[in-house]
Amino acid sequence: MHADGVIRTPYVEMARYLDATGQAALEQKRREAEVLFRRIGVTFAVYTEGGDPERLIPFDVIPRILSHEEWMHLCRGLEQRVRALNAFLTDVYGPQEIIKANRIPRELVLENEGYLPQMQGFTPPGGVWTVISGIDLVRTGPDAFYVLEDNCRTPSGVSYMLENREAMFRLFPEICARHRIAPVSHYPEELLETLKSLAPASCAGEPCVVVLTPGPYNSAYYEHSFLADEMGVELVEGADLFVKDLVVYMRTTAGPKRVDVIYRRIDDDFIDPEAFRPDSVVGVPGLMAAYRAGNVALANAPGTGIADDKAVYPYVPEMIRFYLKEEPILSNVPTFMCERPADQDYVLANLDKLVVKLARGSGGYGMLVGPHATEEQRADFAARIKARPGDYIAQPTLALSTVPTLGEDGIGPRHVDLRPFILFGKTVRMVPGGLTRVALRPGSLVVNSSQGGGTKDTWVLLEDPPEAPPLALPPPEEPAAPQSQDGQSQTPGGMTQSQNGQSQSQGNN
Repeated sequence: MHADGVIRTPYVEMARYLDATGQAALEQKRREAEVLFRRIGVTFAVYTEGGDPERLIPFDVIPRILSHEEWMHLCRGLEQRVRALNAFLTDVYGPQEIIKANRIPRELVLENEGYLPQMQGFTPPGGVWTVISGIDLVRTGPDAFYVLEDNCRTPSGVSYMLENREAMFRLFPEICARHRIAPVSHYPEELLETLKSLAPASCAGEPCVVVLTPGPYNSAYYEHSFLADEMGVELVEGADLFVKDLVVYMRTTAGPKRVDVIYRRIDDDFIDPEAFRPDSVVGVPGLMAAYRAGNVALANAPGTGIADDKAVYPYVPEMIRFYLKEEPILSNVPTFMCERPADQDYVLANLDKLVVKLARGSGGYGMLVGPHATEEQRADFAARIKARPGDYIAQPTLALSTVPTLGEDGIGPRHVDLRPFILFGKTVRMVPGGLTRVALRPGSLVVNSSQGGGTKDTWVLLEDPPEAPPLALPPPEEPAAPQSQDGQSQTPGGMTQSQNGQSQSQGNN
C-alpha cells in the first residue's frame, strides 16, 4: 500500500481476495502446497547443521506482484548491467584497459582469488562470459530499486521460480485467472536456445547440450536435474564425459557422443583436475584444453567469479560508464571497503549501524547485521576486520520493502529481495519476474533458504490494469487482514538492507 494506506494498483484485486479469504482457508492452501512440493521433491540441502541435509523449500502462498512498467524499468537496468559485466570480463582477461585507466585498482582484480590467470588472452564462444546471471535486487520505496549483488558464476534458484508458478496455478486458479500474469514456463526453452547459440563453429548439425553436475550430494542437485529434464538434455557427472583429441565426448549405450555445449554447475576449481585442483574427482580431465581449443562451450565461462566479487561490486557503476558510456539505470547500495583505512575507521566506529559481509562469502554465512548483533558479536567482528581488512565490506542499513506474507499469526509484512535471471547469448533474454526470496520470521532480513528464508511466486502483470477506485482496507478484525504491501517497511528504526545474508543469495548459487 501507499503511505496513505491506499492499496497500490497492481495489488487491488489481490487485496480484495485476501480480505475475503479466511485464515483457515489460506492455511489449508499452505498445507496443500507443502504436500505438493514434498511429492515433487522440491528440496535444497544444508550440510552445516547435522542430520538429514535435505530440506523442503519453504513456499509462501501470497505472490509478489510487479506492474508491467516496473518490470520494464528493471529489464533495462539488468541488461545494461550484464553487458557491462561481460565487457569487464573481456577486458580484464584481455587488454585490461579499465585497470590502465585507473578506474579500478589493479591488485583488486589481478590478485583476487576469483581471477583465473589460465583465462588470460582467451575469448569464450560468442564472446560471452556471463551466459546465465542472477542479479539480486532490493527495494526501498515505490520507485527505488537497488542492486544488492551480482551472481555471475553459477546462480541458482530458477527451478523454484518455475515450481512456484506451477504451484500457484494449481492451488489458486481463480485468483490467477483474475490477473494477466506474464508467463515464465518458457524459461527452459529460452535457456536451451541460448546455450545452443554458443556452440563452436566445428559443431555439425544440432548442438549436443548437457548439464554437468557434481552429483546428488550438491545442495542444488534438484535444480540441476530439473533443468536437464525440462530442456530435454542429459544430466551428466564428470565420469560420464571424457576428452579425446581435444574433443569432449559423452559415454552412452550407443557409444561415445560428441558434446558441444556444457552448462556446468561445478565450481571453477573442480571442473578439470589437469588445469586446477588435481584432487578433484567430479571434473573432466582435459576439459579446459578442449575449451581453449574452441571445441566445446562452457556456460558460464571459468573466471567469471571476479565479476561477482563483493569487493569488485562497488565498481560496477564505473564499468557501465567506462564500457557503455551510459549512466547506471539501477543503483548500487553504498559500500565501504574495509581495506581502505578511512572506510575501516568508519566501519569500526559504526558497527551497530552497518551490515558487514565477507567479500567472498555466500549463503548468509560470515556476516554481521550490526543493529541486531550483541556487543560481543560486534567486538568479534571488529577483531576480524582489523586482522584481515581485505576480506570484509560493509553497507548501511536500508528501509527494505515488505510484502504480505502468511505467518503463524495471519498475514503480515515480511522483507524480500528479488533475483531475476538474465540469459546472454546472441541476444539478451529475460523471463518476466524471477525468484522472490522472503524472510519468514517477523523483522528478519535473512532471505536465504539455508538461513530460514523462503520463496514466493513473482507476478509481472502483462499490462497495467485500468486505474481502479482507491481501495483502503478496513481496520483488521482478525490477524489475517493484510498489513503491508510492496512498499517501504514500517518497522521502527528502519531495516537493514540485505546481501549475501540479509537479502542473501545462495552463494555462488
